[in-house]
Amino acid sequence: MEAFFVSTGIVALAEVGDKTQLLAFLLAAKFRRPLPIVLAIFVATIANHAFAAAIGTWITTMMGPEVLRWVLGVSFILMAGWTLIPDKLDEDDTKLAKYGVFMTTLIAFFLAEMGDKTQVATVALAAQFHSFVWVVAGTTFGMMLANAPAVYFGDKIADRMPVKLVHRIAAAIFAILGVATLLGAGARFGM
Repeated sequence: MEAFFVSTGIVALAEVGDKTQLLAFLLAAKFRRPLPIVLAIFVATIANHAFAAAIGTWITTMMGPEVLRWVLGVSFILMAGWTLIPDKLDEDDTKLAKYGVFMTTLIAFFLAEMGDKTQVATVALAAQFHSFVWVVAGTTFGMMLANAPAVYFGDKIADRMPVKLVHRIAAAIFAILGVATLLGAGARFGM
């Protein structure tokens, strides 16, 4: 359950102000059909994060515990810095409207999430916790916690969200995870 809760919290915080959340706001404003947008975000996130967690799980079989500890520790610290850099939405992420609400959202969200902070975090979390199912469940739940309200209430909450503060909190959590990993906090997981 630790993998679920940590994954949920980190991804929910990291997603605030992220380009995929900006995409969720934009799709909600464009289509004004929240249910198919939220369902497509859910499907795209499961597919994307399952792929990322599979890579993270695979990485643990390729490295020894000591090397893995250092790679993960440094990765979490780098994620802390990356989280503080604001995202911008690419124009190409929204040019798929001819496919309908669900497919447009599914394709745009899946592609926007490729190489995104939350996908990279999912790789690291899966490697850290050795728990494919709980990490995918947690990161997906975290994405939905950040994006479903953006779709349903975006126009009401966008200006009230303290994005910089949320990014700083997420960065601090990533940094703490990084330092804790480097200090051997993952020893019970074989790292």
